[in-house]
Amino acid sequence: MSPLVVANPVEPAELADALGLHRPTPEQATVIASPVEPSLVVAGAGAGKTETMAARVVWLVANGIVSPDRVLGLTFTRKAARQLGERVRARLRRLAGSGLLDRLDPSGGLRSTVVAGEPTVLTYHAYAGRLLSEHGLRLPVQPGVRLLSETSSWQIAHRVVSTWDNELDTDRVPPTVTADVLQLAGELGEHLISVDQLAEYTTWMCRVIENAPRAKGQRAALPQKLTEIMAAQHFRLALLPLVEEYHRRKRNEGALDFADQMSLAAQLASNYPSVVRGERERFGAVLLDEYQDTGHAQRVLLRALFGGVENQPMPVTAVGDPAQAIYGWRGASAANLPRFTTDFPRHDGENLVPANDFGLLTSFRNPPEILDLANAIAEPLRARGLGVERLRAREGAGPADIACALLPDIRAERDWVADALARRWYATQEETGKPPTAAVLVRRRADMAPIAAELRARGLPVEVVGLGGLLDEPEVADLVSTLKVLADPLSGSAAARLLTGARWRLAAADVAALWRRAGELSSPEKPDAPELVAERVEQAGLIDAIDEPGSPERYSEEGYKRIRRVGWELSALRRRLDQSLPELVADVERTMLLDVESLARPGSAGRAHLDAFAEVVTDYAETAPTATLLSFVDYLNTAAHAEDGLTPGEVEVVPDRVQVLTVHSAKGLEWEVVAVPHLVQDVFPGRRRSSSWLRTATSLPAALRGDSQDLPELRIADGYDRKEVQEGLELHEAGFVEREQSEERRLCYVALTRSEHALIVSGHWWNESSSRSKGPSEFLTEIGDVLRETGVGQLAEWAPEPSEEDENPLVSDSRKGRWPVDPLADRRTGVQTGVELVSEALSTVDEIESEEDDPDGWLTDTDVLLEEWARKDDRVRRVPLPSRLSVSQLVALADDAGKLAADLSRPLPMEPNSFARRGTEFHGWLERRFAGDQLIEIDDLPGAADFGEAPDTDFEELQTEFEKSEWAARVPVAVEVSFSADVEGITLRGRMDAVFRHPDGYWEVVDWKTGAVPPESRLPALAVQLAAYRMAWAALKNVPVEEVRAAFHYVRANRTIRPADLLDPEGLRQILRDIPEA
Repeated sequence: MSPLVVANPVEPAELADALGLHRPTPEQATVIASPVEPSLVVAGAGAGKTETMAARVVWLVANGIVSPDRVLGLTFTRKAARQLGERVRARLRRLAGSGLLDRLDPSGGLRSTVVAGEPTVLTYHAYAGRLLSEHGLRLPVQPGVRLLSETSSWQIAHRVVSTWDNELDTDRVPPTVTADVLQLAGELGEHLISVDQLAEYTTWMCRVIENAPRAKGQRAALPQKLTEIMAAQHFRLALLPLVEEYHRRKRNEGALDFADQMSLAAQLASNYPSVVRGERERFGAVLLDEYQDTGHAQRVLLRALFGGVENQPMPVTAVGDPAQAIYGWRGASAANLPRFTTDFPRHDGENLVPANDFGLLTSFRNPPEILDLANAIAEPLRARGLGVERLRAREGAGPADIACALLPDIRAERDWVADALARRWYATQEETGKPPTAAVLVRRRADMAPIAAELRARGLPVEVVGLGGLLDEPEVADLVSTLKVLADPLSGSAAARLLTGARWRLAAADVAALWRRAGELSSPEKPDAPELVAERVEQAGLIDAIDEPGSPERYSEEGYKRIRRVGWELSALRRRLDQSLPELVADVERTMLLDVESLARPGSAGRAHLDAFAEVVTDYAETAPTATLLSFVDYLNTAAHAEDGLTPGEVEVVPDRVQVLTVHSAKGLEWEVVAVPHLVQDVFPGRRRSSSWLRTATSLPAALRGDSQDLPELRIADGYDRKEVQEGLELHEAGFVEREQSEERRLCYVALTRSEHALIVSGHWWNESSSRSKGPSEFLTEIGDVLRETGVGQLAEWAPEPSEEDENPLVSDSRKGRWPVDPLADRRTGVQTGVELVSEALSTVDEIESEEDDPDGWLTDTDVLLEEWARKDDRVRRVPLPSRLSVSQLVALADDAGKLAADLSRPLPMEPNSFARRGTEFHGWLERRFAGDQLIEIDDLPGAADFGEAPDTDFEELQTEFEKSEWAARVPVAVEVSFSADVEGITLRGRMDAVFRHPDGYWEVVDWKTGAVPPESRLPALAVQLAAYRMAWAALKNVPVEEVRAAFHYVRANRTIRPADLLDPEGLRQILRDIPEA
């Protein structure tokens, strides 16, 4: 069967003209108008793949090949899904409003189709989750199964390890074993392998090595290499019972982790033809983004649903770049991209042949000089069959600004990188009035803090994205230390951080005296034996000593004052521990002046870190079974292991700071200025050593992996002697080393192609600890060679190689520092001078006049406030939206952005009124009537956005009127449904009162109103609330928003209002995009 052929199709250029967009390039046009059959698109870095994918969808819709609601787009992150979805929907709206449709279909049917339908754009995991929710009972998986976060998975696995009462021969600590259990469980799920299969293969491997007879001249004992390999196999076998127990506990708790979700979805698609038929009927065109990062389970799922030789080919377009396949360490298989053409064959007459492949090789991001470097780095990969040609720059691309250096040591390198970046930052700021976007990309997290310190020393605002995550950021670390001290008085390390940190700066002698005091309090009598001293110190709590420091003579005068002050603050916080967790954390932030400290740092990064942590607190409080301070501190300790310190999952490029992050985190992003330091041996690329399954117990044997045919072959068998076994294993390992080095090269390619204009690359000879010099890696050497050959860029310095007799100057160089660290450092003199000037000015005030005319300053304050009020209409203030908005605040934003801005900039307590109390009482009555749970939040009180207020005496009348309404005889399918949705980067939160299901299939969300019916002029703004509820319910049920309706029911008037023109999700996003200055 041949593919669908469209008669007189609209050409991509004509379509772009009709939509008022730039015409696509010839290679983009080829992809957009490619045949209606499976196709692979190899898209280089910055080649406009998202734009091309969106244009492909619009071309299919405009030519009547598929309706918008039958388009499925899948990608990896919520951010990417949001961007692709928004771009497709924006172009479909343009298509609906264009005159092109009138020519293509005068009847108007095509326009109706375009207006009525919306494409489905999800992450791969979200799509798998939807399949499970709809078909999981076939396996069986219950519909209400809970999806575990990484931290929740860790908590379950950690309980398994901590309570394990069987033998486990290892010297690893429980957190490390927990990570091992999770890694191995994830590998099994990713490759669809059972515990029994893995146990059988690993046992065979051990038997082959143990039973191999000695070769001539070999010793009786196993060689060291074989001993190490055997130890890894035995430990893998020992982990398998813990993995089984982890799975059992998840089942008992009705929970799945991400690996379960994908593997179960793959099982559904592979074993149930009705699921396949249903998905192919639902979707007529599929887009698969970043296909090179898919794993085996995802490949099985997608091939079973939309590909395979047994199914009719359909228009599935996979987009990816083999040069950016950098996630092999977490289960991705780079081989999935080239195998797409055979996994998704097309028809050629009556025969099935591999799908067509196309290329997008013009970069719209990078200047030609940067592409020359990236292409040079990728050249060895192409020689080994990478499958992508060299990238080329767009016509008219400007020149790059490239600087490269090899420095004598790592400190000199940091100085050079920071100076080079600072020059470009300040020059751009002076020239354009705003700084450039800028980033430093490192291979190792350990290199983040030192380079960030050098950047800050040059006055640059810095955001460290990572550094072990949010928990290692200074503001957050101080906040967490305080929480730990409040939860556990024996948390000495947390108390020590507070006392010696930037705020209190307690001297070493005072800290030592405090420890001695703690020891006295824990054991008043002197111990009889020296060995009891250590035990006494462990039992001592610094907090006890802070509360009762003893005689002031023990400490310095200033030290004693500071100890007393921190004690008073902690005591005050302990008296307020009955607050909710989010309130308590906010209280700690204010009390410890962390909000002030964060604002004192250049840029907004400090405040951003505290806001991100507040998001973590709120999410935990909403999802944890017991959201107490103790459980939250345990959660944080867990998260430090499970998620590398709550590392933000999606990074946003920000223009007001230099971002420091890992290269892996930078994929998909771009900055005007990019620095890539430490291109040295054993760092970037990393040390040439194998981390294959032979020595890593948490990795699956190559033969069991889904991509085994692309991995080095293991050539050993029963009956081989020990020499033959060892040679086979060494050859196998060597193949894995080569694969890992190829991934490092792809990672370097990704780093270089992040730059839009300026690129700074560097390396060094000496690090701070090694006795042997490192020197430039092959990557830096290749970059230097290209710059010398082409004459572009600047080779600032190329330090000569040290001789073998030279010693590391940094090892013998003793660095002096002051402790505790002075947070003002070089600014102290200037700040101190300013303080003295202000104090002197204040002391010259005429005290007599002040006491007689305005003793408390009230008149002065009043004059200032009146003057401010008089000027309020003549000035404009920018008030940033918070990262979270309630639905009521969204309504206020649509109704009167200026008033909301004023409320946000100067928040005041809500005035107590009978309205809220009546709303609460009526709401509780309705919940009892519907047999629902009474869960009320202050911000979601019924009637919080109502117009008008009735007295409390109306409560019985409200009950009577409700019983007369159309809703009294109906039963809701859900009441009090909380939701949280991401809209334009803002988390929108709310609670739906009730949801009903109509006989004809659609849903209706109803919001009970206890106030008066508002005038019609206010309904458009109030209807924003219903639009938000409608969007949220559609997302919760995974149904098109058109299948959900929404209404207000004004109880006292017994009137239901169903606005006919509710905003769609794009309309809600537009409200946030079009925020006026307020």
